[in-house]
Amino acid sequence: MAKKSLIIKHLRPKKFKVREYNRCPICGRPRGYFRDFDMCRLCLRKLALNGEVPGITKASW
Repeated sequence: MAKKSLIIKHLRPKKFKVREYNRCPICGRPRGYFRDFDMCRLCLRKLALNGEVPGITKASW
């Protein structure tokens, strides 16, 4: 879980567009972000294992 101050800082408008970055809306993590799913890898894994993300299955071979 990210610090609340960093999440609030992320929501403020940036002075320059290149300073914008993605954060997971669930936990606030800035790294390991998947743009296709709009969440970080940890939240994606947790929701995929519960079957809450359509089209994602755990690999098995």
